[in-house]
Amino acid sequence: MNKYINKIFLTSVITLAGMLGATSCTDYLDKSPYSDIEENDPYKNFKNFQGFTEELYNCIPVVSNSEYHTSFNFGEEDYWEPQELRLFARNIDYGDFWGWTTCYYSYPSSIRGGKANSQERSDKGNLWKLCWYGIRKANIGIANLGNLVSATEEERNLIEGQLYFFRGWFHFMLMEWWGGMPYVDQVLPPDVAPALSRLTWQECAEKCVADFDHAVPLLPVDWDQTTAGRATLGLNDTRINKIMALAYKGKTLLWAGSPLMNWASGGDKEYDAERCKRAAEAFGEALKIVEDTKRYELADMENYNDLFVVYNSGGKLNGVKEAIFRENLVQYDGRWNYNMNTDFRPRSHINAGIKCYPTANYVNYFGMANGYPIKDMTKADAESGYDPKYPWKNRDPRFYKDIIFDGEWCGETGNGQYCQLYTNGADSEEKDPQKGCFTGYMNSKLCLKIVNNANVRGAHYAVLSLMRLADVYLMYSEATAVGYGSPQSKASSFYMTAEDAINEIRDRAGVAHVLDRFTGNTTDFLGEIRRERAVELAFEGFRFMDLRRWMLLDKSPYTLKTKIEFDRVPTANYNKEQPEENEIMNLKEVVLVERKYTDRHYWLPLPKEDVYLYEGFGQNPGW
Repeated sequence: MNKYINKIFLTSVITLAGMLGATSCTDYLDKSPYSDIEENDPYKNFKNFQGFTEELYNCIPVVSNSEYHTSFNFGEEDYWEPQELRLFARNIDYGDFWGWTTCYYSYPSSIRGGKANSQERSDKGNLWKLCWYGIRKANIGIANLGNLVSATEEERNLIEGQLYFFRGWFHFMLMEWWGGMPYVDQVLPPDVAPALSRLTWQECAEKCVADFDHAVPLLPVDWDQTTAGRATLGLNDTRINKIMALAYKGKTLLWAGSPLMNWASGGDKEYDAERCKRAAEAFGEALKIVEDTKRYELADMENYNDLFVVYNSGGKLNGVKEAIFRENLVQYDGRWNYNMNTDFRPRSHINAGIKCYPTANYVNYFGMANGYPIKDMTKADAESGYDPKYPWKNRDPRFYKDIIFDGEWCGETGNGQYCQLYTNGADSEEKDPQKGCFTGYMNSKLCLKIVNNANVRGAHYAVLSLMRLADVYLMYSEATAVGYGSPQSKASSFYMTAEDAINEIRDRAGVAHVLDRFTGNTTDFLGEIRRERAVELAFEGFRFMDLRRWMLLDKSPYTLKTKIEFDRVPTANYNKEQPEENEIMNLKEVVLVERKYTDRHYWLPLPKEDVYLYEGFGQNPGW
């Protein structure tokens, strides 16, 4: 690992030097392009130093679409066509987590990348390389803060706050996938082999928290309200701010307090209540600022899908005012948007693509509008009102936003078709075993129902929020219930109870509040928090992390991926305007794959070339 860190860091220095030296040389063709650059030029004033810092934003990964096809949902929510072997998601299903280093289409990595480089398109999803590169750059910036001689106090604070935030954030992103890391908080000489032992998850988390704490008082709530930010007024939405730092401090502490991270750090396979309490306080601080300033707001349900996609936006970003921290946006207009859409529709709709559909087991998390969960989708339940003859009736309103079911219209008016997802229907697996809809459902959260032809696909983009406001409310709810002991508890920094916070998200969705049967104790309440996170954050890349940190990844039923089979009632008058009113029969749920996991599958393996370099940087257990 020493050589690898040095190799990445040395590459970083060379790359940075190349970038900083890329000034116009047309008037000085007989001179080296670097000869007029003084050592401290990148740091001497705010404009230069901010230019140096900007590359850290370019090190934020592209999660959703860094390659022609990118798979990023690794929980039990998606099922990709089984004959396709180039996607990491398929390796995940069969326990081959080495696939992140070998698969052609993979997040958090890509085999197409070369040296660490935040500029290369093929490197945009390579989290491993981008994080080490970003850590190196943040440390170089921190080491040179003393060279910022021409700046106001506000400008100094902005630079320093961003650098400390990013150093903590890049370490956190590595830890999510690979466990505790060496915490690199200095500029390591490229010609000296460091001896950096891995820390436990919780030890590393505390260092992240210290960096976030350092950043919080230095950062503004809104860059548009600063003097320095006026130079880029209206273009500051993605710049690091106080709310981001508090929210990631809370997330780091909640993750550190979760069963997996507690166990990996030498504790029990249970929550660490004290760290969860600290997480609740950090989330509470962030939410209080949000509510006081309206810097971020929950989107209304009418514009819910605008959180995730844009269509004919003229370059406008998605996310409304709810997106707090987005994936990399540098190549927003040059993304592989065509395949972002072809992959979500059967060949009967769109001929191209590697096909991917929501699993039936995951769709079952979308309960009833009256707040009741669905116990068994094949059986009637008088209490909840669920009826397997009308399985899509009176469901959670987010079901109709995120999921396409049998009989719905797909495409523009006059340029689409009614979905035939029943057994032997035109869009079914039976009609097209290679590309048909294998699960009985299609995704409309990341691929709008209107998308059904080439013109629409070219104007349709999905950009993920790595953190949005709804997530912060839900993390606050979880941390508070665990840290303070009950669903009725609240942090000292915020007025909402854990129960209030989850109901805030349900109120937005138009779903009834958490039922009383789930609010009598923390254990039952956590079950509803987990289901709420599954529904609200569906297909956004969070589920795999959640199942792992809760230590449920290898537990049934979370190991199962299923499909539904059913027939339309032939004598029924088919309702095209309200397809949820159509009666079906012979509904059954069939297992597509059962994942066989052990404890080793809670972490991705580290690259072999790194762990063999020195004794202090060991491989993850079982790999």
